[in-house]
Amino acid sequence: MKMLEQGRPWEDIQKDMQARGASDAKWRDGRTAVYVFNAGEEIAAIQKEAYAAFMSENGLGPLAFPSLAQMEKDVVSMGLGLLHGPDGSTGAMTSGGTDSITMAIKTARDYARSNGRARERANVVLPFSAHLAFDKAAHLMDVEIRRIPVKTDGTYEADVPAMIAACDSDTIMIVGSAPNFPHGIIDPIEALSEAAVEKDLWLHVDACVGGYFAPFARMNGVPVPAFDFELPGVHSMSADLHKYGYAAKGASTVLFRSEALFAHMPFDMNQWSGAPMKTPTLAGTRPGGAISAAWAIMNHLGVDGYKRLQGDVCATRERVEEGVKRLGFEVLGNPMLGLIAFRHRKHHAFAIYGEIYRRGWFTSVTKEPPSLHLMLSPKHADFIDEYLEDLEASVKAVAAAEDEEKLKVDARYS
Repeated sequence: MKMLEQGRPWEDIQKDMQARGASDAKWRDGRTAVYVFNAGEEIAAIQKEAYAAFMSENGLGPLAFPSLAQMEKDVVSMGLGLLHGPDGSTGAMTSGGTDSITMAIKTARDYARSNGRARERANVVLPFSAHLAFDKAAHLMDVEIRRIPVKTDGTYEADVPAMIAACDSDTIMIVGSAPNFPHGIIDPIEALSEAAVEKDLWLHVDACVGGYFAPFARMNGVPVPAFDFELPGVHSMSADLHKYGYAAKGASTVLFRSEALFAHMPFDMNQWSGAPMKTPTLAGTRPGGAISAAWAIMNHLGVDGYKRLQGDVCATRERVEEGVKRLGFEVLGNPMLGLIAFRHRKHHAFAIYGEIYRRGWFTSVTKEPPSLHLMLSPKHADFIDEYLEDLEASVKAVAAAEDEEKLKVDARYS
């Protein structure tokens, strides 16, 4: 596409945009269980208005826009309050989970260097189920990633003894997930914390999915195990606001136990022709709308609002568990929050996924083991029965296709 010599009227462009989006995933209809976190029209309206109110402001300039600087401090403070941040704990907002994880690794690396460690090639030890954002960040910084197989006892949890055995003097970080993305399982963070304290290791908890979910699930009576700064070995955490914080994209938080740890994260540079610049995260320009929308949503919902929404999600996940087990599926591990993965005992999950996709559902899959995967939102409570009906039809379609193929094979050799 080449730029037009003469611009087009907005009304014309708007129609064009709507037409282009006609084939996108139908998340507003509850038929998408990945990428989007749908908490309803009221929350969506607040996201848009709060984002638009500061969409031209730049979080890069706290002196120019003290309003954004204070809103970011408020958001970080609220996050630390939920996640048992001790006195002196701190953090910053980032553009998303990958950004938060990248900055956590950078901070841990520089901290290790300042203490005379990681003299060779730094490494990060994590479970095989940890998010691939760690690999992306490590690639940028030439850090080695050591992925350790998860337990083989059906829990899909991190194997703590195996992880610790893989650590050496160049290990700058060990990782646990709360929960991991592939299976929705919370790793044994308490055991990782004990090992981190004993071995003097930096423990990062990737709570991008659960950071703004698990505290409220616990308030609702879900037996969520300790996973945050209440455990002394936890040095840093990543927690996404644009997931179960229901903020506008892209907004996340990267949090640290102390100012002394956080001090290794910012970039501070004055050796050039321009004005000195200090940035807390990877980005230079920081969209003001992402900060203001997160601040607005957190203030609008409050504890009661989040408890209600997360309670709806947990209840929907329980309905999914009951429904898929009735259809012959096995739920992987013990999911407690909004993620769930399940595989069929007789039919291949990817074949079933093809059928459910043809029925208009855009969900996800897990590779190891092959499973169907849902990341549920509050709005799914209105549509989950329809999903289960289509899932049942999909299983029957796969079974019928397998029977037909078997008849063809039998006929060929008869």
